[in-house]
Amino acid sequence: MSILVFLDQSEGQIKKSSLEAAAYGAKIAEQTGTTADAIILGNVTDDLTQLGKYGIKKVHSVSNDSVNHLDAQVFTKILAEAATSLGATVVVMSNNFSGKAIAPRLSVRLKAGLVSGAVALPNTSNGFVVKKNVFSGKAFANISVNTPVKIIALNPNSYTVTTIDGAAEVAAFAATVDTPKVQVTATNKVVGEIPLSEAEIVVSGGRGLKGPENWALVTDLAKALGAATACSRPVADSDWRPHHEHVGQTGLAIAPNLYIAIGISGAIQHLAGVNRSKVIVVINKDPEAPFFKAADYGIVGDAFEVVPKITDAIKKLKGL
Repeated sequence: MSILVFLDQSEGQIKKSSLEAAAYGAKIAEQTGTTADAIILGNVTDDLTQLGKYGIKKVHSVSNDSVNHLDAQVFTKILAEAATSLGATVVVMSNNFSGKAIAPRLSVRLKAGLVSGAVALPNTSNGFVVKKNVFSGKAFANISVNTPVKIIALNPNSYTVTTIDGAAEVAAFAATVDTPKVQVTATNKVVGEIPLSEAEIVVSGGRGLKGPENWALVTDLAKALGAATACSRPVADSDWRPHHEHVGQTGLAIAPNLYIAIGISGAIQHLAGVNRSKVIVVINKDPEAPFFKAADYGIVGDAFEVVPKITDAIKKLKGL
């Protein structure tokens, strides 16, 4: 058994979720008595030797301009070629946007069992059993994978990364790179914000803030915490905030270490996108708001009175 980790990159930098996948794959290698390699596609500015800190022994690099941007079909073909050539029996990747597009296709190509949304290391004491989220994060399932090749897509922020001393070997991988069918003609990037998919702390607001003119309550607290900002669907639909900040079942699903919900009632559709958060704090003046049932901590009070006091306290604590 050998492990191959797919590293997702954007603009030459490896995504945080892929570093989690690297550490996760290395731990599987450790518990199965083998080694973990990684493969990365596109031109990268990060120092790939530093992946040794996450337990990766060798990085196979496909430096080619045509794979700087995701084309799921092209990426899948390269990963299948690499997994076969390197004799990988377990392929690990993040269950992010790229992973969700690639993993099912790779599963078909390699005739491999796939567990998407994994949240823990596999149990290899009796077979190969992987724990994953089901029913929009409301429950867990233990999936037994019996195929010779196995694919695991790890949920972002579900595995704690630890680093070690070490440096990875970097080598070019001679892959057959087809001409991508997807051509990127322009990129409109939101700058100056922490990406929600990578954020460890998220401050989110809902209709309880009454209007976009009061959104400074959210942004001030987020700035003090070094957090990303998000919103509920009604807020995005009302054009108070851009739709890329919408979290929920029909928006972005996130899993930060801390999620602070201000003036959000907590409808089931919203909960489906945030219930993987490690700690949920709810601030709402309605004591019957359903969000309190899912919260780890709750404050029943007027957000216009409570939030500024929290923000001031954090600023004083940080000396801001």
